Order: sequence, then structure tokens, then C-alpha cells
Amino acid sequence: MYAAGCVLWRRSPSGGQEVAVIHRNRYDDWSHPKGKRDPGEDDLTCAVREVEEETGLRGTIRGALPTVNYLDHKGRNKVVRYWSMELAGGQFVVNDEVDELRWLSVPEAKGVLSYSHDQSLLDSLV
Repeated sequence: MYAAGCVLWRRSPSGGQEVAVIHRNRYDDWSHPKGKRDPGEDDLTCAVREVEEETGLRGTIRGALPTVNYLDHKGRNKVVRYWSMELAGGQFVVNDEVDELRWLSVPEAKGVLSYSHDQSLLDSLV
């Protein structure tokens, strides 16, 4: 199974970096916005679309991050391509997939994210 997503970030008022982490009520986990490609869609287009669908936010792609491979909750191999995305606008609204979004420092986000593969992406971001 193939998917794509972004590590969404912004500058904090103090000049540091904050990342968005999302809570998916279906899985009761904390993750980065991501999702499956639509037919005919390339990975980058999928990643940008998924961020907006899951968070209501838009951003500017700042570079590719490592691709992540893991077994999903059904034991299937999942490959997810990620990009760094700097916040450009929009507003978070609770939806069917995501019931909470938090802006956290990188160390705080590492403490909240449910999966080690999501935590390791933050090392590539900074």
C-alpha cells in the first residue's frame, strides 16, 4: 500500500519551529497528516491534498523527507513518502478523520507521536 504526507511546521512567536501533530479518532493515535493516493495521482499531489483534507491547512513544500516503511494495523506493508511543508494558511476544523491538531516543539511532538517512524521524521526536519 502506498501513501504520502507531510510534516507540517511553522515558526513559533519566539522564532523556534513548531510541528503539527494530528489525532485520528478512528485509530486513537497521534501522527502526521497522510493518506492513500487517488487513481492517477502522484505522491506530492497526494501529500498536499491529504494535508488540506485532514487539517484544513495549506503550505509550501520545503523539501523531501525520508520514505517510511512499516506494517499497518492489518499487518500489510505500507510505504509512505513524506515532505516538509511550511504553513502558509488555512484553519483547522474538526472532521471525520481528525478530531484534534496540536502545534508542538519538536521534542514535545516526539513525546506525543504514537509511532517511532513518525518520531524519526522529525530528526530529518531539523
